[in-house]
Amino acid sequence: MTTVYDYSVKKSNGEEESLAKYQDKVTLVVNTASKCGFTPQFKELQELYDTYHEKGFTILGFPCNQFGEQDPGTNDEIVEFCQLNYGVSFPMYGKIDVKGDNQEPLFAHLTTEKKGLIGEGVKWNFTKFLVDQNGKVVKRYAPQTNPTKIAKDIEQLLGE
Repeated sequence: MTTVYDYSVKKSNGEEESLAKYQDKVTLVVNTASKCGFTPQFKELQELYDTYHEKGFTILGFPCNQFGEQDPGTNDEIVEFCQLNYGVSFPMYGKIDVKGDNQEPLFAHLTTEKKGLIGEGVKWNFTKFLVDQNGKVVKRYAPQTNPTKIAKDIEQLLGE
C-alpha cells in the first residue's frame, strides 16, 4: 500500500527530500498562498505547530500559484514572507501544482485517498490533509476550515 512516506518532494532550495523522514509523525499537508483571503491561516497553522510539534506533529506547507495567481513570488520570497509576517517555522517546500497536467505526485496521492465534497481535485488554497503516523491520509479539510478546528483530530492521533 502506498503511503505519504513513499514520496519525495523539492524543498524551497530545490533539493529533493524524502517524506520518509516524517515517519511516525502526525502530519498536516497544506497547499498555501501568500496573497489569499485564507493567508492569515498561517498564524493558526503556526500555533498548531508550536503546540504539538514536541509531541510528534508537523506541518508541511506547499506554495501553489494555481488559484487566482495568489502566490506569484519565488520560493525564497514566499519563505521570507511566511517567516516575517507569520513567524512560520514549519517546513515550507518549493512551489508546486496541486492539480492538472503537472500535478505534484504527492497531491495526486492525497486527493485520491481523500476526496473533497465536489470531487477529488484541490479546489483552492489552504486545502489541508491530515496524515497519521503510518503515512495514511485520514482526513481532508476544506480551505475555509480554520486550523484551530483541526486540533481535536491531531490530539486524537497523538493519543492525547
